[in-house]
Amino acid sequence: MLDPAAEALVAALPVDRASHLGGALQFFFYDTPKVLMLLIGVVFVMGMVNSYFTPKRLRALLAGRTEGVANVIAATLSIVTPFCSCSVVHLFIGFVQAGVPLGVTFSLLISAPMVNGVALTLLFSMFGWKVALLYMDLSTQGRCHQRQGSARRGCAQP
Repeated sequence: MLDPAAEALVAALPVDRASHLGGALQFFFYDTPKVLMLLIGVVFVMGMVNSYFTPKRLRALLAGRTEGVANVIAATLSIVTPFCSCSVVHLFIGFVQAGVPLGVTFSLLISAPMVNGVALTLLFSMFGWKVALLYMDLSTQGRCHQRQGSARRGCAQP
């Protein structure tokens, strides 16, 4: 459906379709609507998730937990975000509004592009469950353990 429209748009321009510029323009006209629809969908869904995770609910989820456990919970929450940091920004804002410590909020923000369902599915299908589980563990808890170790040595936390 988009391919004929992209070809028609390029044909309407004073550019040779066989040239590099013509091919690039056709690719642009073909992919831009798909990417925009995907981003609009992701922002909408994550806005709905943000309305579910209200500041009150986030405080209740993280109340009474040590910072290490809160880091792991935040990193685990980022796994359900579909793509990258752009889809977790709404959760990040909710964490900030809830008064969650900044280190925990950055655990959420940093883990989002590293650990996602697509990456885990690909790793599982290509290398098996052990590799996928190891990757998830190193991406979430490994970073949290490193932060706890730096705190014990007296290093400044972000």
